[in-house]
Amino acid sequence: MSEAGTDIVIDVQDLKVHFGRARSNPFAAVSKVHAVDGISFQVRRGTTFGLVGESGSGKTTTALAMMRLAPVTAGHVWLEGTDMAVLEGEALRAARRHVQIIFQDPYASLNPRWRVRDIIGEPLKNFGICKNNAEVTREVEKLLSQVGLNPADAKKFPHEFSGGQRQRIGIARALALEPAIIIADEAVSALDVSIQAQVLDLLAELKMRLHLSMLFITHDLRVAARICDRIIVMQKGQIVEAGPVSKVLHDPDTAYTRSLLEAIPGQDYERSLAAADEG
Repeated sequence: MSEAGTDIVIDVQDLKVHFGRARSNPFAAVSKVHAVDGISFQVRRGTTFGLVGESGSGKTTTALAMMRLAPVTAGHVWLEGTDMAVLEGEALRAARRHVQIIFQDPYASLNPRWRVRDIIGEPLKNFGICKNNAEVTREVEKLLSQVGLNPADAKKFPHEFSGGQRQRIGIARALALEPAIIIADEAVSALDVSIQAQVLDLLAELKMRLHLSMLFITHDLRVAARICDRIIVMQKGQIVEAGPVSKVLHDPDTAYTRSLLEAIPGQDYERSLAAADEG
């Protein structure tokens, strides 16, 4: 168990998420899909920890289970000393304030009928952070400035922004409650390569300036090299490799990790190694 007050912000212990598989034969026993099958890791305060793996490896299910948005079959998720896996009702709602998520699709995650002020301001009102509309407006404008947008953008709707700008809005919303940790779930995979770099640079800047703790989910080791301090590589719901990102890229232990590295074009691979070494 991770104790409150230590430098461990998230401590995941033997986490399992199993789902029942649909039966073609009504008389057959229900089979189980082991989406996450007994993984353990810790995220230290002020660091970016990567979950890396191909589609279906269990990365996103792990994150959703940590927030209790997917059912926890077994195990513990200690968030600053509180076990998220056993919370219910108002206690769970209160704990979720401290773990926020940036979603993969920057458009689908924003309500198209709401102005940016309402999208970012909703959590501020729901958790009583701001007492009135004037306070909400001031806080939203401050958050927009933090992510490189114009405070006047608060009056606009999501369709008036580019994909990269929409993701900046999603980042501002995740920052609004000053969470203990932010989960970025494939946060740049839907963006053009040049825009990916801008968003990654923004996240790195925010990490340094605000001392952010992040769990960064990606299938792309190039992205992990640019943003992560440590990573785990997942395959079929299990951890197959773990360590500092530079070590994993330079000296992978498993054939699976080597196959992920081989998917990186040669010139990009060299850049990834350099980025990991600089980190």
